[in-house]
Amino acid sequence: MLKLDIHANRQEQKYSSRVLLLRVCWSLGRCIFRLTPRPCFGIRRMILRVFGAKVGKNTHIYPSVYIYFPWNFEIGDDSAVGEWAFIYSLGQITIGERVTISQRAHLCAGSHDFTSPSLPLLKPPIVIGDEVWVCADAYIGPGVTIGRGVVIGARSVVIRDVGPDLVVAGNPAVIIKRRVIIDTK
Repeated sequence: MLKLDIHANRQEQKYSSRVLLLRVCWSLGRCIFRLTPRPCFGIRRMILRVFGAKVGKNTHIYPSVYIYFPWNFEIGDDSAVGEWAFIYSLGQITIGERVTISQRAHLCAGSHDFTSPSLPLLKPPIVIGDEVWVCADAYIGPGVTIGRGVVIGARSVVIRDVGPDLVVAGNPAVIIKRRVIIDTK
């Protein structure tokens, strides 16, 4: 039986001095970010860029969005992150173009190695392709890659990679069907 060593976990150097300083600065920047009026997307894009995020043109990120480490966050043009979404960017989170992350979605790029007694911190990246819709309250786990054109159903839990042009839903998420785009022009 594995005996946890919480003392060893707390003694580990999880972040560099630079990251610790950035965290202090971001705690103040986050306050300003949250106080910006709802339609002021450009101001929020600018604040995130000051803190190292790569933010595309015409991207809408709402003031209630919680971005843990903006320097580990990248989002493409014409994308949106809805109200109360939680971007836990311990590891890199990359979101493509024309992506919608709906309200209260949770992107979690952090975990612990449960096979080690000291539970060391892990920071596996998340990659979300272009033209994806992550519906309300969905959870995307550490190390997951979502292919282009995917729809993640509301309240789904995605813990494995999802190929392109699929609709997935459930806990854990399973393939519901292939996504077919109908050209209405």
